[in-house]
Amino acid sequence: MEKKDKIEALKLALTNEEKERDFYLGHARRTRDKLGKQMFESIAADEDMHYRRLLDLHKKLEERSKWPEGFSIDISTRVIVALGRLSKEATTSPESDDDDVNAVKIAIEFEQKGEEFYARLADQAKDKAEKRFFTLLSSMEREHRLSLEDTLEYFTDPQGWLERKGGRHLDGA
Repeated sequence: MEKKDKIEALKLALTNEEKERDFYLGHARRTRDKLGKQMFESIAADEDMHYRRLLDLHKKLEERSKWPEGFSIDISTRVIVALGRLSKEATTSPESDDDDVNAVKIAIEFEQKGEEFYARLADQAKDKAEKRFFTLLSSMEREHRLSLEDTLEYFTDPQGWLERKGGRHLDGA
């Protein structure tokens, strides 16, 4: 991929990450469900980290004509912690509503598209570090998608979700 194409792809990625972060923060503020709020906030934090790393990369690529040497691909994720908390704390019916369910469905679509977008960038990469970076972002978007699918199941079938996660029942049995 040429430098110009990389910069354009990064601009698109920056726009998407910013929109997704704002979407998650908005729904974190709106939802009444404590665990849904934690999930939205943790994914928003991840998207913010993606945004900052991509912005740093964008600046470096504009200065150079190749992938910056020593560019760190380390990006942490908070969504696994939120999902673990969801598994441990989900003992009553969620306080989610139709807006929460719809937000999660939209978010799943966002993450699927992000996963595919970063996978395409990884496939087009010529530099090994560049390939690893975009593969990592794709895998993180996949992790978000899977976590959101899990959250959607919790919101729509909490009894079945709790049984699948550890045999617990909402009625305390």
